[in-house]
Amino acid sequence: IFVVLGGRLVTPPLSSGCLAGVSAPTASAHLGRLLDGGFVTVVKQGRHRYYRLRSDEVAQVIEAMSRISPPVRVRSLRQSRDARRLHEARTCYDHLAGAAGVALFAALLDGGLIEPDGEEAFEVTEKGEERLGALGLDVAALRRARRRFAWQCLDWTERRPHLNGALGSALTGRMIELGWFERGTTRRALVVTEAGMTGLADSFGCVLT
Repeated sequence: IFVVLGGRLVTPPLSSGCLAGVSAPTASAHLGRLLDGGFVTVVKQGRHRYYRLRSDEVAQVIEAMSRISPPVRVRSLRQSRDARRLHEARTCYDHLAGAAGVALFAALLDGGLIEPDGEEAFEVTEKGEERLGALGLDVAALRRARRRFAWQCLDWTERRPHLNGALGSALTGRMIELGWFERGTTRRALVVTEAGMTGLADSFGCVLT
């Protein structure tokens, strides 16, 4: 299920099996169970059937399960490297997570760009609207989106919150468009670029170490 947690469409059995390290029949069986359980939906494009998580709420449930599950034993240098990259920056469904996601959320809050708006929910301040608007985000349109606007999601590796919801998704997508983050070789992993280090610091006061 962590293959589809990256927010990308996955088609069985070959692609998902290769990504998850299991056989094609096993991948198909697992995806079938996830579909029956309401965790994923199917998108048909031509002759292919693609799977993705049903919603960001489902993604949060899966991340919560990860926090109480036993840690995966690292048996190789590659596994150690991949685990480190996922801790540094990754996608949680369609928004930024890992150390970078936690640092960005803290910077937005500490910088007065967002503020609490009820239990686990947040609103963008006037200052935040100006800053996000300068990056090309239409905050008003995001408020009208069908999904929740902005709320915190407890990060399973950092044990601190990162930004979820329509705002978190749009901001993550925009940062990738700007070249601040690039897709890593490990599924779900993101790599912050030099432009990203500068942009995060200049726009949000977020300094990644």
